[in-house]
Order: sequence, then structure tokens, then C-alpha cells
Amino acid sequence: MSSPENVSSGIPALDEVIEGLRMGDNVVWQVDRLDNYRKVVRPFVEQALKENRTLVHVRFALHPQVLEPHPAVITKEVDPRPGFDHFSGRVSCIIEDIGPGAFYVFDNLSSLVADWATDELVANFFQLTCPYLHELDTIAYFALTRGEHSHSAVARIRDTTQVLIDLYHQGEELYIHPLKVWDRYSSQMFLPHRYADGELTPLFRSGDASTLSLKARKRPLRDKTDSIAPWDSVYRKLAQFSEEELEQLEGSPEVQALKQELSHMIIGTQPQFVRLADEYLTLGDLIGVRNRLIGSGRIGGKAAGVLLARRILQKSQGKVDFSQVLEEHDSFFIGSDVFFTFLVNNDLFRLRLRLTQNSQISPEEFERVEERFLDGAFPQDIMEQFKDLLDYFGQAPIIVRSSSLLEDGFGNAFAGKYRSEFCVNQGSPEKRLEAFLHAVKLVYASSVNPDALSYRKQRGLGNSDEQMAILVQRVAGMRHGERFFPSLAGVAFSHNLYRWTDRIDPSQGIIRLVFGLGTRAVNRVGGDYPRLIAVSHPHLRPEMGRKIATYSQKKVDLLDLAANELRGVPLPRLLESLDFPNADLFVSCLEDGYIKDMDLLSPSPSRGGVLTFNRLLEETDFVRFMREILRLLEEAYGHPVDMEFTAHVDARHRVLINLVQCRPMRIPGATGDVHFPGDVAPQDLLFEAQRTMSGGTSRPIRYIVYVDPATYAHKASLQEMQSMGRIIGELNRQESFAREGVMMMGPGRWGSSNIALGVNTTYSDINNTSVLVEMAREEAGHVPDVSYGTHFFLDLVESRIIYLPVYPDDSRCRFNFRFFENSPNSMGLLLPKVDRFEHLIKVIDVPAVTGGKQARVVADPHEGNAICYLETPSQPPENS
Repeated sequence: MSSPENVSSGIPALDEVIEGLRMGDNVVWQVDRLDNYRKVVRPFVEQALKENRTLVHVRFALHPQVLEPHPAVITKEVDPRPGFDHFSGRVSCIIEDIGPGAFYVFDNLSSLVADWATDELVANFFQLTCPYLHELDTIAYFALTRGEHSHSAVARIRDTTQVLIDLYHQGEELYIHPLKVWDRYSSQMFLPHRYADGELTPLFRSGDASTLSLKARKRPLRDKTDSIAPWDSVYRKLAQFSEEELEQLEGSPEVQALKQELSHMIIGTQPQFVRLADEYLTLGDLIGVRNRLIGSGRIGGKAAGVLLARRILQKSQGKVDFSQVLEEHDSFFIGSDVFFTFLVNNDLFRLRLRLTQNSQISPEEFERVEERFLDGAFPQDIMEQFKDLLDYFGQAPIIVRSSSLLEDGFGNAFAGKYRSEFCVNQGSPEKRLEAFLHAVKLVYASSVNPDALSYRKQRGLGNSDEQMAILVQRVAGMRHGERFFPSLAGVAFSHNLYRWTDRIDPSQGIIRLVFGLGTRAVNRVGGDYPRLIAVSHPHLRPEMGRKIATYSQKKVDLLDLAANELRGVPLPRLLESLDFPNADLFVSCLEDGYIKDMDLLSPSPSRGGVLTFNRLLEETDFVRFMREILRLLEEAYGHPVDMEFTAHVDARHRVLINLVQCRPMRIPGATGDVHFPGDVAPQDLLFEAQRTMSGGTSRPIRYIVYVDPATYAHKASLQEMQSMGRIIGELNRQESFAREGVMMMGPGRWGSSNIALGVNTTYSDINNTSVLVEMAREEAGHVPDVSYGTHFFLDLVESRIIYLPVYPDDSRCRFNFRFFENSPNSMGLLLPKVDRFEHLIKVIDVPAVTGGKQARVVADPHEGNAICYLETPSQPPENS
């Protein structure tokens, strides 16, 4: 079969982006001005005449002519006033008479609405005419006015045409954004492009694309005008007012009542969120959310937190003008009602109900449940809105994030329990839609994953109304060749619990900063460390000398556009392959084991480069901005907060920040003073710890799960290491473990994805423990991770689990090796079928081996000290 003939549009830059026109193409230009249509028609006509093509102008509108009269152009006038049937028949006859291979220019299709009173007939006409033109191997140009037609009409036109392109002005600049190009693809095809002097320049940086797309968007995602449901009727009442009128009427009783009703439908009724929404969100903000909402229902805690935090900063009268600092936010929301519709339509509702009531599911069963979710389908109207969303973002990477009703609320963070899925968003529109649907279904399925169910049960939320909304965000960053990532990303806390020196003021907060995507800031990653920045003293580090390089970030998480996937790339390889701007702000050189800032005149970070961010902290306003953000958010929330962010530093060292998540922060451990025991007999002291970040007094501990670091490092096979997380999870789910006090002690990092660095447990494998100990033995090479700020640490905080890094070989730390090594192993009594793991996992039944004593842990996060000791029970155990 011969390949279709390529034809020039008359604009070489456009031909390069969309790989030219092809015989059979119908090209629909969505324009904001008729004059813009002329700008693309003129070169198309000139090129066609130069090639001696048959050129036909179908004239039917009263608007000014889009094509100047020319002797070589055949003009056919058709009157639309007699109606759809007559008009469509006449155009069909013209096409038949002209025959194959002709080039056509049609007037603006939007003008037909004035005569036919409905845009559905416009879509009908296009669906009749377009295939006939395609069959005759013609090329036809059509115009459609942006924002003036229903979604259903535009969707039918989009599905029928071969090429659909947005063409619009923003200020004085003209932009071209291809939305559909049938059977062609390039890595830049579906990005917005600035059109000037015959050149098309793609917008690669997310902040620039957000600003442009927000201002250019013309209509809400849904336009349901016949519904009597409050969701639509409230909106209709507000839609009758202009933006200026709403601003003037904001305080009136009628509009205020409508605002509160709309706020409750979108944000919810949680008292703390209601207070913040009433104080900071305007009616325009709420209508803006509704216009970017797919389906109906609430937007969930994560989405609400982002909106509120941004408005708090924008309305502040503080030391920073955040209108010049915050990047634009152009997220979309999938309403919580869509979740239930998906469950009901795909026979998943009863399954979810059963799992929620049982509050547990095995990993194997969850895999089967996830497959059932992935097999599900969405209603057609929702699918059309998904397509609109993807048209809006084009090929910009996006992230599909859970935003359940309980998530990121006051008291329940659900940190890392539900999924977030990156969509690299490359390929044809069909492939991008397929990947997006896959991501949405994975997020929905995560509502019943083992960790989520365990978390909800432990927090007393098993019977709570948990609906899954979704937040769809543009991934912040910039394209660098075939890679996409932000310069900076991280997580920040308005209260610092990790004081490695008394000079640090904990009330000013702490930042966990990485280069590239923020996944390395919120997840525990083997052998990789973010930069910890105490906001009060940003230049102080917990490490010194040669250890700075050891405890630094080694890999950069990014989106590989060519491979269409998320991956981690070693820092030296990344810096070798691209000329990254401002690299000297982030990377220092390693010479003879010591850190030196890069020479601005000869930056060569690829050799011995270490991510220190030294010059960023010294020469930009990054820390000043973050300090003010944390202060204002804590003040408005009336509570410490944690937030996730990205940042960009331009050529003038101006810092722009994108706030991507904000939630109340839970302070771990005791709120008052803790009381250490008096003199503890040497045989009753189990260990001491010097670097604790969480505190309190544990409940009496009956069981100690002990994984010896040396045995794990030298005697465990690879297969055994891979299975140990599952075995410990089975122990954790024993009824006696849920009822009695438990302490788990293991090598290096609990929950590490790298089994060489620690036992690969998940939250549901450790959630019944009272104390979690990470041991570092020099001979085994394990090092606890100061995981402050990760989802893992937040799990421990919310579950009131005391987290202790312990260094048995440290001369300042007393550790009772004899007790742990000589105590008998009771694991066989609890799990008789896994006795082959008894040489690796020891369960110490403390009262059984001590004659009735119990263990207890007391930890003081303010002093950083902790002790574990044996005591004789004197009263019924209480949690503290």
C-alpha cells in the first residue's frame, strides 16, 4: 500500500511540527479571532495555487471574507437559511461536481448556529461532509470559534476530523497548539507553540505552559444546563452574573449562601477546612474549580489543601509578594461521584464494601482485585471530558494523584497509602488516553490496597465515608533533550523535629531538598540522601567533611520522554549529557574527598560532582521564600504544616515556587515531659539511643521481633531477604501482636526498596508495633536513614510508633548483646509453618524469658535520648 502524499500547509514550521498535511486531511482550526484563521488560510492558498491545485472557497457566512477574490479560486456560495437538509445537500453536490484531489477553504462553521439555532446540527454537517472529502483525497480547511460550542458538538467534530489545531492570541503573541493529528507523531507535536516571524517555538517549561493555558482556556469542562440537581442548579444561578458582578455581590446574603453551598459540595464539611475555605477562597475560586472538574462531587483533601495553601499565600500581606513567586496552578479534578459511578457500573461496589468491612486483604488477593479495576470502563460523557483534559495538556507530562475525602485532613494524612501515577504523556492521543485511563484505575484500586485498609482500621476510619477523588496536575519542570524534570523539588515542614545542634530553631522548620522529581524526597531510596536544610540555619549540616559526599543525592529521578517512563539516572551521567543552566548553584566539586564550590568560569560538575545546593542557599531567595511560606501557612492553619513543592531558578537567579501539596503536620510523641527511670540494673538495660526524633513512653512490650544485622548481611540468601518482609507482616497480623505491646528491631532501613539495606516491609507489615528500631552495625555495613519527611516517617508519626536509630557499636551507646543473642526464639509457636526463617528472625517473648518482666521504651525527642529497659509490672498497661 502506497504511503499518502504529503502536502505543505504553506507554513514550513507547521509542516515540520505536524509532519505536513496529507491528501484526505480535514483540518479544523479552533480560533479566537477570524483574522487568525486568515493568517493560516493565506499561506495554504498561496501554496496550493503555486502547485496548480484546484482550489474551492465554500462561502456561506456573513462574516468578512477569509479569502480575497482570485481568478484561480472557485467560489461556491451556499445559503444556510433554508436549513440543515438543504445546505448539506448543496455542499455534497459541490464536492461531487468538483471531484477528487481538490483543496477547500470553508467559512467559519460557528456562523451556522445563527441560522440553525443549535451546534448539534453543525456537528451533524461536519460528520456528513468530512468523510466524503476524505474519501475523495481532498484537503479542506474549516474554522470553529473557540469556547462557543458544547462539548458534545466539539467532541464529535474532533473524533471525525483528521487534524484539529487551536489557534489563539495571548496578549500580543499568537500560539498554535495541535490537538489531534491523525496517524502522525513527533515528540513536540502536541505542545503549544509560539508563532512569530514564520517560526514555531514550543513551550517546554511547565510554568510558562500553565500560565498560557490558564489564560487561553475558554470554557468549563461540563455544560449541563437541564439538570435539577443542586450541583448544576447552584452553578446556573451563579453563572448569570459576570465576574465583576460576583465580586461586587460577594458579601450579599443570596450570593454568600450560594457560595457556602457550592463550597460544601466541592470542598466538604470538615470544620477546619470550612473555616479556611470561608476565609480564603472566593466565589471565583470555587467557580474556577467547578469549571475544571470532571463529573461531579467533592475534590478531596489533597486538592483542597493545594487550593487553600495557594490562596493563603496570595492573600497574605507579608514580607514576600507571592504573586511574583508562585507559579500558576492549572490542575484538573475528577469528582468523587465519578469513583462511585465507576464502581457501580463495573460491579465493583460490593467487592469494595466487603474489603472495607474486613479491613484487610492479602497482597495476592489485591493483585486480582487490581486487575478487575483495570478491566473497568467509564461512561461516554466522562470519556469525552478525559479527552478534553488531555487536549488541554497536550504532550506535557502530568501526574494523576489520589485525593480522597479523608486524605491530607486534620488528623489523617494517608501519606503514601494511595497511589500517584506519572503519565509521561507521549505518543498519539489514543496512546496517551490509554495510559491516562490506566493511571486513574490504579488510583481507584489503591483505595483497597493492604496498606490503606490497615491504616484506616488502625485510625478508626473503617466505616467512614471514604470517596476517592483525583487531582490531575501538570508535572512541574522543563524539558532537557529527551528528559523532563524540575530543577528543585522537596518537602518542607513548618516545625523541625530533627535538631542535630542546639543552634537550630525548630519553630522555623526544615526542608528536604532534591534535584529532579520530588520522589526522592518523599520515598526511602537505598544509598541516596536528600539535602536536609534547617530553615533557621540553612548552612549547618548534620554531616561534616568527607561524609557530605557520602550522605548526598546520587541519582536524579526524571521522566524519560523517549522511553515514556519514570527512571532514576546517576547524577554524573545526567550532567555529562546536558548543559544544565545554573548547575553551579546546585553542584559542588569533590576534590581529594572534600567539597569545593564549582568555579563559575569553568563549571565541570560531571567529574566528582556532589549535590550540595550551597550556592542556591547563599545566592538566591530560596530559603527566605520557604521560611515565609511555612510561617504563613502554619499561622493560617493554626497548626504546623508539611508541604511538597517544586522550584525553578531562572538565569537571573530569580526563584519561582510551585506548591503541589499542603496538609496539617502531626507532631510525634508525648506533648509533655517524659520521665526516665531511675537507676536501671545493668542486666535490665536493653539499649540506649542518642538520636531519636520521636518521643513518648511506650506501652509495656511483650514481644520483641529481632533481626540481627550481621546474620541478615552474611547468612540470608537473596530469596530469604526478599521473603522476610512478608514473614514479618504475617507476625504483625497475629492477634496477639495486635493485642500486646511489640517492638521490632532490624538492620539499617525498615521499608527499604533495596533489600541489601534493610527489610522490605510495607506499612501493613509493621503497623501493630509500638517501637521501631533501626540498628547500624559497622561490620554489617547497615546505616539507619534519618528518614524525616518521608512517607515512611509520617506513617510512624501518625501511628504513634516510636522510631529509634540505634548504633550498638558506638561507645556512647550501651547495648545488651547477651539478652538479644541468648534469649530463646518463640517464632515457631506463632508461625509454625515458617520455621526455616528462625535463624534470621527471632521473636523474644519478654515475660517468658525474664520471669514475668516487661520491656518499656522512654524517648525524649527534645534531648534526642531514649532508653529501653526491663521492669516489673506494677499496674495495668496504658498507652501514652
